[in-house]
Amino acid sequence: MDSYNQLNEVLVHLFNHTLKIEENSLIRDEFKEISINDMHIIDAIGNGKPKNMSSIAKLVGVTVGTLTIAMNNLVKKGYVVRTRSEEDRRVVLISLSDKGKKAYERHAHFHLEMVKAMREGLDEEQCQVLMKAMKNLREHLKTV
Repeated sequence: MDSYNQLNEVLVHLFNHTLKIEENSLIRDEFKEISINDMHIIDAIGNGKPKNMSSIAKLVGVTVGTLTIAMNNLVKKGYVVRTRSEEDRRVVLISLSDKGKKAYERHAHFHLEMVKAMREGLDEEQCQVLMKAMKNLREHLKTV
């Protein structure tokens, strides 16, 4: 099989199975009550400073209205905390609870292991070529 067909086969498999593999790896045990979409919202909230809804919605690629529904569930399940901004009480800020931080760490670890697996056996120059190829793909996907 030539390199074009091999690459196509790998990409198709990755696109078709990555979310399912990620879900099977992350959404179990103590986090079984949330979805992979919830986990991606948790990831967008992050472990840093609290964020407003519109910035999280932009990171996740959904409307604020859609995010509100998911956020209500995450608050109810104890993953997320809503607070009012001290500077402007009209602004609601979102941060992770301790439970949410645990979920965030599990997700971050999954991605770390995924990157380690991709880099395995590659030298720095090969990693740069891989990075260039992935950036090219990302830019292409933005146009379709």
